[in-house]
Amino acid sequence: MKFSLGFLGNKTDPASYRFNYNDPDVVDSLTQRLYHYFIQVPAHQQIVFVCIGTDRSTGDSLGPLIGSHLKKHHYSGLHLFGTLDDPVHAMNLAETVSEIERLYDSPYIVALDACLGQVSSVGCITVADGPVKPGAGVQKELPALGDMHVTGIVNVGGFMEYFVLQNTRLSVVMKMSEIISRSLFRALMLARRITSLPVPNID
Repeated sequence: MKFSLGFLGNKTDPASYRFNYNDPDVVDSLTQRLYHYFIQVPAHQQIVFVCIGTDRSTGDSLGPLIGSHLKKHHYSGLHLFGTLDDPVHAMNLAETVSEIERLYDSPYIVALDACLGQVSSVGCITVADGPVKPGAGVQKELPALGDMHVTGIVNVGGFMEYFVLQNTRLSVVMKMSEIISRSLFRALMLARRITSLPVPNID
């Protein structure tokens, strides 16, 4: 969980973009922005997604929900950490980073996380260069992660963050997770970073 006061993704920052999840064209717009990032990653460099959060908190479940949406389809070339069944959170983030370093040679890491922000920013999805710093708002020393990051502002920050996260509407988090995962899939397909596999027959 990354805590923000809503200053990410302002229009004056060319390396940061915001999209409102209620925008009818949000999937197309977000897909285009993500494609812009993915197409610049060299073909030999693997793109690894780290979906940060926990299923024990409604507000902080955005990352694991995205991971679960991504993982349920059959695709080759998809490298993913963090789902509802196997979340990446404060207790195992450092271990996950070590595992990524062991498995991949200089991968391009995309960090996905929930965050808190200003009232006017709730429902916004931010795409930006550089890492997220999970736990910064609750004085937890966790490693910064990501060559780029995608965050969803799920509720209002600045006061009683844990309580706010526990009382975040699941409807908002679910809709944002579906939009982000659909956009990621489309961008990856357009950039030819993943290919579909046949679904196995189950007798």
